[in-house]
Amino acid sequence: MTGRPRHRPPGTGTTGRLRAVLFVLCLALTAAGCGLAVPGGDDGRPKVTILGPWTGDQEKQFKEVLDTLDTPYTYQGTAATREVLLAGVQAGDPPDIAILPGIGDLVEYAAEKRLKPVGRPAGAPAYGRPWQPEAEGMDADLWVPLKADLKSIVWYRTDRPPPSAPAPLRSWCIGMGDDGASGWPGSDWIEDLVLQTAGPVLYGRWATGKLEWHKGPVARAWRLWAGLLAQDPAAARDALSKDHRGPPGRHGLLFQGDCTLEHQGSFARSFYGDHQEQVSFTDSARLLPGGPRAKGREVSADFAALFSDSPQARDLLARLTSRRAQEEWGRRAGVFSPHPDVRARSGTVEKRISSRLVDHRLPLCLDASDVMPAAVREAFYEAVLLTMADPDGPVKPRLKDVQRVQDAQPDGVPRLTGVCSRPQ
Repeated sequence: MTGRPRHRPPGTGTTGRLRAVLFVLCLALTAAGCGLAVPGGDDGRPKVTILGPWTGDQEKQFKEVLDTLDTPYTYQGTAATREVLLAGVQAGDPPDIAILPGIGDLVEYAAEKRLKPVGRPAGAPAYGRPWQPEAEGMDADLWVPLKADLKSIVWYRTDRPPPSAPAPLRSWCIGMGDDGASGWPGSDWIEDLVLQTAGPVLYGRWATGKLEWHKGPVARAWRLWAGLLAQDPAAARDALSKDHRGPPGRHGLLFQGDCTLEHQGSFARSFYGDHQEQVSFTDSARLLPGGPRAKGREVSADFAALFSDSPQARDLLARLTSRRAQEEWGRRAGVFSPHPDVRARSGTVEKRISSRLVDHRLPLCLDASDVMPAAVREAFYEAVLLTMADPDGPVKPRLKDVQRVQDAQPDGVPRLTGVCSRPQ
């Protein structure tokens, strides 16, 4: 397929319909004057406009860090960052800085020449793989990681230690619901299974579109996961309507009945609120279907990119990624940094997570769905939801549907490289 790379409108499947609703809402908000364009600050300096994924308490904590950087700004937090950003770009009014978990989206914008070089001030860290992936034939200075999370882990109650072998479905707290894109919690299961059963080389090829979905390691991992769900199809279907964070106001596995394990990233620590001392985590591999040996660790990052040449925006982003600001963010919000010199300073669980994010004895690999083009990612999520709705159904036709979406991607969009680190 040929033609100029472009951003596709939201799809028409299960996930696509949700995104379509959000997209229309974003356009309505923009038309109503709720966009990010703002006048200058009280001192006459122009405000830097920032779009990011953090809302609620996370937004408050992020703003507290921004307030220490002495630059006027306006921050818009939304679970629909992709849709809001797309609306702004199409209206000719993108934010100065956009922060996205899907670096695959940023590659598409870079291919359209919409991103500006971030710049590397003196003393800026060298992140290396996987925190600084590159796109083939493209400037390597178009995005920078702001926040990191560890995903190849399983949370458990400290009063109920996990087993030493694969856990049955009844042990798992599973929910597919999310404010932005339902289905991604299931994609984390598949990604972790591909990584642990096939290793980082094949995982990286799959994430960057060089491996077929309906054959080999991807199909095997999918069948393992479907087999787990098939232990109780009614429970699997019930998980479709559950929020991945748990019941409203009572988040986390402590409040989800008899289940005792949760396959969630390090961000899930915040779900437990004042009960964080009652949970801990272990590496996921032995608890996954098939009990594979750990071959790597899946991680994720939120990446920032510049959509304007504003010197104020470039300077703000440089200071936001500095060691001082990253340490301040960790202190205020307990978030984890990809900065090579920033470590968690308190809490046993926090220190263990932080150490794994820099330990390259096992390769670190970026979340595969975040690396994929948006259309492929949506097809991935939809296949997850269809599998949960009918775990006994054949896997291959669903994966062929995803493969068709991957094959239909326009030529000319560069592929990412370096999504996994090399073992040391």
